[in-house]
Amino acid sequence: MPYWRLASFYFFYFGSLGALMPYWGLYLQERGFSSLAIGQLVAILMATKIVAPNVWGWLADRQGRRMPIVRQASLLSALAFLAVFVADGLAQMALVMVLFSFFWNASLPQMEAVTFSHLGARVNRYASIRLWGSIGFIVAVGGLGVGRQYLGNELVPLVVLGLYAGVWLSALAVPEGKVVAHEEASPPITRLLRRREIQAFLVSALLMQMSHGAYYAFYSIYLEQAGYDSLAIGALWAWAVVIEVLVFLAMHRLLDDFGARRILLATFALAVLRWLLIGSFVAVPAVQILAQALHAATFGAFHAAAIHLAYHYFPGRTQGRGQALYNSASFGVGGGIGTLASGFLWTGVGATATFVASAGVAALGGLLVWRWVDRARRF
Repeated sequence: MPYWRLASFYFFYFGSLGALMPYWGLYLQERGFSSLAIGQLVAILMATKIVAPNVWGWLADRQGRRMPIVRQASLLSALAFLAVFVADGLAQMALVMVLFSFFWNASLPQMEAVTFSHLGARVNRYASIRLWGSIGFIVAVGGLGVGRQYLGNELVPLVVLGLYAGVWLSALAVPEGKVVAHEEASPPITRLLRRREIQAFLVSALLMQMSHGAYYAFYSIYLEQAGYDSLAIGALWAWAVVIEVLVFLAMHRLLDDFGARRILLATFALAVLRWLLIGSFVAVPAVQILAQALHAATFGAFHAAAIHLAYHYFPGRTQGRGQALYNSASFGVGGGIGTLASGFLWTGVGATATFVASAGVAALGGLLVWRWVDRARRF
């Protein structure tokens, strides 16, 4: 198994996420964009995940080869990102973000399928590779937090561009995987999507990421308005992912001991708590440290358990489209709606009410999992 080559891709890919999500809103704010415009622009990053993974997933499943798509998409995302430096105004910036995020969002679901194909029967070891994405996130968010103290927000797009180049170079080194053979023949994906538990799984994933919308778009701005400096903001983001790494190290045992269903239920309950803590106690650093530690559950444990379920729900040649559907429903539709809605709520009713709404969305997702997802606890 090409462990380090796979790990390097995750390192750079989620490193670029660590540079984008905490600091992109601050960068756009300095460029003169309003809160509503920032919510709309960040929503683009999520919304392109609705289309891009499914387009490229369909193509990959038809061709039976995924790495050429990952390499091409990674290169095109870096080239398209260059236009950020010359984009002027909301319309131009929106167009540029549509372009680079369309290609950027295409590569990860296919790499997930490639990773599982290399893992073979050891699917519960996925988290030991994925944790390098969390390490990349920590390095990026921490390093950029320090860099912004001295060089300002102009550093943000330069770091993102460098990390996109790293994604492309690491993709060149990853060998093609093989389609994983399942014992049963792969049913048509349309038949799979008629199953109630799969529908509930996809909608619950949508709701989990929807609840993260205000966090991804406005948490750094919220902290800055509460008096936190750039170093403290970066440290809080990095702390969240340090705890996430520890969870990834233990995920194979947690999945064996508790199963994906119980882990998902716990993550939704902790998401409700997290958003209430962030919304109500932003001025209390100790509470924010606790709330950020819960990122290990609301993103790390949730994502590992959800990827595990998606692998089992979409067997054989449906694997690429299945992973793409999960990414589209959660990070695409859910993230896009959540970020866009948070822009309106932030302006209309304020930060605290926005995070209370996020908690309500997470509670609804937990109810769906409890009622329908994997009630036989097979996975």
